[in-house]
Amino acid sequence: MFLRFFGFLFTIGTVLGIVAAAAVAYIVWGASQDLPDYEVLAQYEPPVTTRIHAADGSLVAEYARERRLYLPINTIPDRMIHAFLSAEDKNFYSHSGLDYSGIARAIIVNIRNLGSGRRPVGASTITQQVAKNFLLTSEQSYERKLKEALLAIRIEGTFSKAEILELYLNEIYLGIGSYGVAAASLNYFSKSVSELSIAEVAFLAALPKAPNNYHPIRHPENAIERRNWVLERMYLNGYLTSEEYESAKSTPLTVQFRPPGAQIFAAEYFAEEVRRELYRIYGESRLYEGGLSVRTTLDPAFQVMARRALVNGLVRFDRTRGWRGAEAHIDIDGDWGAALGEIDILSDVTPWRMAVVLEVSGPRAIMGLRPGLLPTGELSPARESAELPLAGAEWARETLEGNNLGSEIKGVDDVLEVGDVVYIGPSDGSEIWELMQNPEVDGAITVLDPHTGRVHALVGGFSYAESEFNRATQALRQPGSAFKPFVYATALDNGYTPSSVVMDAPVEIDQGNGQDIWRPQNYGREFYGPSTLRLGIERSRNVMTVRLAQDMGMPLVVEYARRFGIYDDLSPVLAMSLGAGETTVLRLANAYGMLANGGRQIVPTLIDRIQDRWGHTIFRHDERACLGCAVESWNNQDEPVLSEIGTQIINPHTAYQITSMLEGVVQRGTATTVRSVGHPLAGKTGTTNEVRDAWFVGYSPDLVVGVFIGYDNPRPMGRRATGGSVAAPIFRDFMAMALADTSAIPFRTPPGIQLFRINAKTGLRAQPGDELVINEAFKPGESPPDSYSIIGFTDELGRPLTVDPQSDIAIRSGTGGLY
Repeated sequence: MFLRFFGFLFTIGTVLGIVAAAAVAYIVWGASQDLPDYEVLAQYEPPVTTRIHAADGSLVAEYARERRLYLPINTIPDRMIHAFLSAEDKNFYSHSGLDYSGIARAIIVNIRNLGSGRRPVGASTITQQVAKNFLLTSEQSYERKLKEALLAIRIEGTFSKAEILELYLNEIYLGIGSYGVAAASLNYFSKSVSELSIAEVAFLAALPKAPNNYHPIRHPENAIERRNWVLERMYLNGYLTSEEYESAKSTPLTVQFRPPGAQIFAAEYFAEEVRRELYRIYGESRLYEGGLSVRTTLDPAFQVMARRALVNGLVRFDRTRGWRGAEAHIDIDGDWGAALGEIDILSDVTPWRMAVVLEVSGPRAIMGLRPGLLPTGELSPARESAELPLAGAEWARETLEGNNLGSEIKGVDDVLEVGDVVYIGPSDGSEIWELMQNPEVDGAITVLDPHTGRVHALVGGFSYAESEFNRATQALRQPGSAFKPFVYATALDNGYTPSSVVMDAPVEIDQGNGQDIWRPQNYGREFYGPSTLRLGIERSRNVMTVRLAQDMGMPLVVEYARRFGIYDDLSPVLAMSLGAGETTVLRLANAYGMLANGGRQIVPTLIDRIQDRWGHTIFRHDERACLGCAVESWNNQDEPVLSEIGTQIINPHTAYQITSMLEGVVQRGTATTVRSVGHPLAGKTGTTNEVRDAWFVGYSPDLVVGVFIGYDNPRPMGRRATGGSVAAPIFRDFMAMALADTSAIPFRTPPGIQLFRINAKTGLRAQPGDELVINEAFKPGESPPDSYSIIGFTDELGRPLTVDPQSDIAIRSGTGGLY
């Protein structure tokens, strides 16, 4: 009876066991039916950060939806691997996807926690985490855990341990927008993974469970406790010696967050222009997820110089328009620092500081400086102050009704009162604080290489934080007289010479309807009679330019403007010869580069090379082949020679002639302020009607700089705000910095150019007693004439009037002459 009872129990148990096994098998079978295809991991390409580098390799900016840098497993240091294994899966190398002892421990803990409301404890291996992160969701359910376990077993049977670790360490989220250990290393410590200390590696390994709970600034105690727990695991697992463990455990947790955005000071406009170009070429997905490595043409030193020159020039001009008052006004009773911290500031106007007036009397004001930010994003409790002396505010002019804008102030209290919020900044070359004012006027500066079109620096405005609109590439403005060199280059390339004479006298242009008559004027509203082309461009004569364009025909000018890339479809009307068509600073500066390089076509570029995530070059600006560069050894062969970039769009002799004439603009013309640089420079000023735009574009033999100044909503800047007085000084300041400590290199003279001494006024061969004699450049086969024909002036038969030296004297000095 007893045996029969036990037999019955055994039978029941066996049946129940079979049923249970069948149920489990059915559940496993059901779960396995809709498992994701784990083999896709072999083709997995995670979203990777696109990185923008300067020409010297320094990081400019990064663009990504997920900040991730993918590292092959053989480039990840052993200590990093040991830290994550100790924290997440110490039996990784011995299990086959599931850690059964860990699962048992988790079951026991979860049974104990039933009814406590605590989150269930898991025992996921690294392989299981790979399955979850790549193929499943984060749903908390037993079905998801079962699928995770099944996938982990299959992954272990397909991939090596190294491959699984590589996937894990590049995918895991580690807080502050960082995916993978490489991105986290940079974002937390501004270091590569190979530079991290043991303590820093342990901190990163502490993050996967709950990155926000271990934030090093918001929860430093939790972060250190968790880091030290990881260090202890590493020690117990034999990865650290006792000395290493104790040393790392006692190390303070110090982070150095890397800010998003441009990583090089003043490079925001440049970086954004590169981003826009990448978006145009490759689209949004590849830009933000494709892991592109972009080597740009940016020269960080030139970029800083360009921004300094532009900002100083804008501030210098803005001060002539008067003081417009404080940025804001606050109550300084109580904590003035907190009140000041609530006011938005321009984050990129370093070294300016926002400040509030705490005290003001006569010759000085005590200014409370806006507190800085702590790593937590909170205002620092420290309160600093500075003294603003009268010397730092004497430029200011009150703008109250009835006050003379030109009057001098007698004390700082004539300008400021307690509670006024303003910007102050250190005066150049001293520690004296000056009153600053965010300029209303704006502008742009572009610096490029005339031989390659590589843009070394680009600043699109006073402050990127205030306005992301790029005035170097997006603002279409009239260049005014800065376009004239291309009218003159057209003439020189088609039979005219620098000594050709044009009549500078009133002219009437029928606009086509017989009623609308245009009467172009010179800037000074005066006319100067017969003048050479050189004199016309040096003095920026409008009427001469119109007559010259009329004599050649505007269609020819339009064609040359297209060749130089200034305009795509310029209207063939004479007003366009004076720069009435709209273009950008970058396009015009690039066109000047073609004058500087001898007339060869170049294409402006901010990008040298682009590589994909695998290091394959997918774009290169310079596509010239270097035949003979890849030889393994030198066997007395000639050095390889690269071909010239671009096609020849004008005669190189023409390019030299116009360069020589533009040197005259600097030496004797409208840009004499540039002479102080002390290097051979050429360039042209530009000022539009009602002084709405001010330009200067110029160059040395190896550097081109374009400068534009104007209000975003065009309006007059004042009669004296010409290209020569506003834009040229910015060019001068930049060139003085850029060319410092370099030798003065003359412009390169092409073979065949002949220099003749001529009378600068008449263009005729110089005679004894002539007052103004210069060396003029003539093409092969050309020479100064013995008489000249006056372009735009004819005799009674309609023929160009020819004048000999004696007649010229009568024309210029007689009372009844031609003019």
